[in-house]
Amino acid sequence: MAAVAQVQAGPQLQEEFVPVKSRVWVSIADASTATLQSVIGGGALTYFFTRWRGLDTQYAAIVWLLFGLWNAVNDPLFGYISDRTQSRLGRRLPYIRYGAPIYALAFIFCWLPLPGTQHHQALLFLQLLVGLFVFDTLYTAIASAVYVMPYEMALSNKARGSILVWKVIFTIFPTAIPLVVVPLLQPGPGEDATVYLLVLAIMGVLVGTLVFASTFFYREKHFQQAEQQPPLWSAIRECFKNKSFIVFEVVSFTVIYIQTSLMQGVLYYFDELKVPGLPIYLALAAGIVAGLIFWIKQRDVWGIKQSMRLVCLEFAIGCTLLLFLGREIIPSVIAFFFVGVGFSGCMYLIPLMNGDVIDMDEHRTGLRREGMYAGVNSLITKPAISLAQAVFLSVITAFGYDQELMKGAQSVNAQTGVLVGWVAVPAILLYACFVLLQFYPLAGEAWHQIKHGLAQIHQEKEKRYLETHGYKFTE
Repeated sequence: MAAVAQVQAGPQLQEEFVPVKSRVWVSIADASTATLQSVIGGGALTYFFTRWRGLDTQYAAIVWLLFGLWNAVNDPLFGYISDRTQSRLGRRLPYIRYGAPIYALAFIFCWLPLPGTQHHQALLFLQLLVGLFVFDTLYTAIASAVYVMPYEMALSNKARGSILVWKVIFTIFPTAIPLVVVPLLQPGPGEDATVYLLVLAIMGVLVGTLVFASTFFYREKHFQQAEQQPPLWSAIRECFKNKSFIVFEVVSFTVIYIQTSLMQGVLYYFDELKVPGLPIYLALAAGIVAGLIFWIKQRDVWGIKQSMRLVCLEFAIGCTLLLFLGREIIPSVIAFFFVGVGFSGCMYLIPLMNGDVIDMDEHRTGLRREGMYAGVNSLITKPAISLAQAVFLSVITAFGYDQELMKGAQSVNAQTGVLVGWVAVPAILLYACFVLLQFYPLAGEAWHQIKHGLAQIHQEKEKRYLETHGYKFTE
């Protein structure tokens, strides 16, 4: 017997509701996937290969630049493929569920000290390059699918926000592990790496298990996979016809660059400047918690646009303080509090901003193309990871950093280079985003009306989809 569903009449739409277990588990998948990437992309792998395994910093910089070229291919390609995927699980879940175990193995391979490679420049270069290529291909397939799941699960910013709050809470792991755990465990030149490598291997297995298990607790709206998608190049062009997407990409690029630069630089900061870590980490944690509460409350008061502008401004001030006063404890504590507030603001508001950009695309084209947008977003922003790594390494080298020295033995000039390479470019990019966001168009009453109209369209699409699968609707 066909199931019977009741459709509420009237002009008002019922607010969407996403079950708590779905919000929690999709956030666990997101944070778990991001944790492995933040360890590798945040500088720990580069540090391990250059400081412990002996790879020349110039070769490491070349690897990251070559790796950036691969990202120009795989990200939009996977986004395009996932948008066109049709399966009983949906468009995204197959990549998350079945990619998770392979992703974990690829992470573990990146850290294996293969026999005969120690201080062998060509072999080290090759392992780093191949490891990054394989790891990132799997990361792209899984992370892009997880990233767009909130947009597949809900339309309104309130419902999406209820998911993203959990995602921000769980970002404590991809934030704390590269910023706190890795610096505490990572071996310096000549030190024993057994415990460090064991912890990383356990981390890889745990992440693979959690991501796989998560896929049994949330689902997509299947009606969207019945839509006819445009060819690849047309799909890419349509993204750039969306003016809001261009502004968003500048901000998104900046956030990824900053995240990479901060995680890379902090490894060297605590090595060389000898600032006590406990008060700084406490300030960072306090900033993240206070920032999350603040931005959640102000989201609807100020709107996404103005909230994001203020995030960029105060984040830039924090980076500026570190640049000029990063050797002193009190200014550094204040700066890290600002960084924490800015970081939580970016993690909470950027996905909401991205969701609005995708909604505008649907308003323009009539199609839901989350995968394509995730792919093109990665095409533009992932080079920020490579660029941040290369710029940091180049700057500290120019200031006389000697990778053969033990921790804390660098010159004053090299210490200055760590500060400059760490936060100077992020500060400049953030100030630029503060200005650029003034021209972001998705704000105001007209935009709210468009969102309302899209919600009605989704109800009708889902109704038609269910009717073709044997469900009957009564008014």
